[in-house]
Amino acid sequence: MAVLRARLRQIVVDCAAPDRLARFWAALLGGAPVVRDAGWAYLDAPGTVRLAFQRVPEEKAGKNRLHLDLVVEDVARARAAAVRLGARSVGAVVTDAQGAFQVMRDPEGNEFCFVSG
Repeated sequence: MAVLRARLRQIVVDCAAPDRLARFWAALLGGAPVVRDAGWAYLDAPGTVRLAFQRVPEEKAGKNRLHLDLVVEDVARARAAAVRLGARSVGAVVTDAQGAFQVMRDPEGNEFCFVSG
């Protein structure tokens, strides 16, 4: 049986305001946001696949089935910077044998985590 070999090109986030989320994530990850039109924006951050944002009519409901883990040197400092950009933290920093992480939500409520490197 042949194995399909696919390559991850981009991660697409459904949202209400693609331009706003592209600017937010560019501030976190680097790169310049590109707004193709009112319904589509993306960013090519250094060292990652393209992160794209697609306008959809539905509001976010429930927990994400997929989230991004962002490695940072200082989880508390990253949390504070992200909050200044419009993110919200969920609970406190969790520390265990693997390190520390902080659950966050972007300006539209999409979950992501800062994790210690």
